[in-house]
Amino acid sequence: MFMRSAITIGFSAAMLLGALAGASANECPGNPNAIGTSRVITVKPKDYPLVGSLQYQETISLKNREVVLTFDDGPVPPYTNRILDILAAECVKATFFTLGVNVAESPDLVRRAHKEGHSIGTHTFNNPHLDQLTLEQAKKEIDLGIATAAEALGNANHVAPFFRAPFLDINTPIERHLTSRGLMVWSIDIDTEDWTESTEEQIVELTMKRLEQEGKGILLLHDSMPVTARALPMLLAELKRKNFRIVHVVPAPRQPVKTTSLERK
Repeated sequence: MFMRSAITIGFSAAMLLGALAGASANECPGNPNAIGTSRVITVKPKDYPLVGSLQYQETISLKNREVVLTFDDGPVPPYTNRILDILAAECVKATFFTLGVNVAESPDLVRRAHKEGHSIGTHTFNNPHLDQLTLEQAKKEIDLGIATAAEALGNANHVAPFFRAPFLDINTPIERHLTSRGLMVWSIDIDTEDWTESTEEQIVELTMKRLEQEGKGILLLHDSMPVTARALPMLLAELKRKNFRIVHVVPAPRQPVKTTSLERK
């Protein structure tokens, strides 16, 4: 599924523009046992444009036992609905890398995710293997995904300058194009493998095993998968039991990402 790996090293402290207090468990209405969001990290994409130790030499500067939840390929009802319900009940904030074709079908879910405080990144329009396209084809896929999210949210400023390639398939020319536009290219630190035929119990077991080995990291999940919606309550409960903390990553104030017309394929 993935094309490259690299040695994990931490982000420099210069990456952080600020850290805000998150919603702790005792501040989560109706759920004193919630895991909550321990803190918010504000980042400048131009300072550290490529993140995720699976592919890059840098990753988000997390403390030991801190986790960033990210979801790809949505929104897809009813699974995204259920995932948003679970995150809301636990006062957890996440980053969603939305797929344009699904945003066009369910713009209300993207609006809901943004309204509830989640970061909305993008993931192309049609979910192609970008490294198999020409650069111009890849640009169109990227642009249309961003434009569709901006249209759904009604404001280009509401789209975070966060991008993740489908299947993590990307090459240097595409990375250079993305970073030249002020986009932060995300890979991952830990794959939950919820995209396989694993059960929810297997997903949680594998994720916790990898987290214990790495100590922290960006988790890859999919809000397009029914098994993920079933596994998420179990995963959050296990993270809390093992004293992991959720961190939310948001972009610094910026100029909106430039969008193009919505001329779909």
